[in-house]
Amino acid sequence: MARQRTARQVELLDRLVDLVAAEGFAGFTLDDLAARMRCSKTTLYALADSKQELVVEVVKQFFRASVPQVEARVAGARDPADRVVAYLEAVADYLRPLSRAFMDDLSGFAPAAEVYRVNTAAATQRIRELIAEGIEAGAFREVNAAFAAEMAASTMFGIQRGEMFARLEISDAEAYAELASLLVHALTP
Repeated sequence: MARQRTARQVELLDRLVDLVAAEGFAGFTLDDLAARMRCSKTTLYALADSKQELVVEVVKQFFRASVPQVEARVAGARDPADRVVAYLEAVADYLRPLSRAFMDDLSGFAPAAEVYRVNTAAATQRIRELIAEGIEAGAFREVNAAFAAEMAASTMFGIQRGEMFARLEISDAEAYAELASLLVHALTP
């Protein structure tokens, strides 16, 4: 069951997101995090019962905060193709601050990687909806929206696992921007 957070706790989680996004999390102890956040370990324990659980909470907070920002960008686009691009570019922009250290730590810690996987699956569903809307509006070719979304998801999961960076040395954000371009060009009649 999700814990009810105070405004101060949410603000602390947001600051922790900024820290671990920039520097990763594997090398930090709870003492290190408390010192960097200028709070007590007790304050951190109010967020989670262990460092591992705190990392999961921080990753969840990162994704919770992304939804309104990403959806605001989609809402600002009228054309169906622009909505797909807006979605993927917003995701790319949101992921841009994630350092390679963070992504490597995430890959090495299954509970946090699972949070990323679940959110990538939700993104896949959203892309499917946007493609279906584009097909219905006549802006996209008649394709199987679920298949197109799954192809995008396959790339997104590859991005998450660091495969794009390893093979192409492009950041996750750059890979999402390329995916947006490729997907829209493939769907446009």
